[in-house]
Amino acid sequence: MKNQMVASLVLILGLLLLAAPAAMADSHMASGNSALLRVAHLSPDAPAVDVWVNGDVVLNDVPYEAVSSYLELSPGSYDVQVTPAGETEPMVIDATLELEAETAYTVAATGLLGEDDLKPLVLVDNRFDNVKTAKVRFVHTSPDAPSVDVGLPDGSVVFGDVGFREHSKYGELPAGTYDLEVRVAGTMDVALSVPDVSLESGTNYTIFAIGTLDEGTLKALPVVDNS
Repeated sequence: MKNQMVASLVLILGLLLLAAPAAMADSHMASGNSALLRVAHLSPDAPAVDVWVNGDVVLNDVPYEAVSSYLELSPGSYDVQVTPAGETEPMVIDATLELEAETAYTVAATGLLGEDDLKPLVLVDNRFDNVKTAKVRFVHTSPDAPSVDVGLPDGSVVFGDVGFREHSKYGELPAGTYDLEVRVAGTMDVALSVPDVSLESGTNYTIFAIGTLDEGTLKALPVVDNS
């Protein structure tokens, strides 16, 4: 059932295609003029993988659901490949990234390998601290899940109509504890109530929806973007 699926999908609160990683002006770097790059393995049916940058393995045996720490790189063009762990082929992902200075990126492996739909997608991450608020973004990477709205009990929508391989913008909320609702997109039908969600000021969050409806593995994967 649609409501049952959505209830499994989201804990709280677009992905960009690799071909269009538009840089955000408020993407903050930790040092100098470097670029930051991290990798997320979000393909439910893919094995553990190795990640290659310009022909060298930079991450070994990355399991499903893992999100790496940031790698610091010089700005420029990089060839990024993903292979099964310990193997040099097949290259299930083979793409080129243009990394800009003072910008942080998350590259996510999404889709189903078994359906020949494993694709790299890029997020440009917001790493600016804001001492008065928390920032939260929602990313939908569940390949067989419908679009959802995330809102508050008063009926307001915080993030609306987010579909597969899409993402919300960062939303700012005052630090505190919130009761949130996950609703089927475009409706007021509450599929899931999520009480007592704690958000800390000065912390930026990305919430990935991962897993599949068919396998009953839908869940949320929260990560901190400015650690």
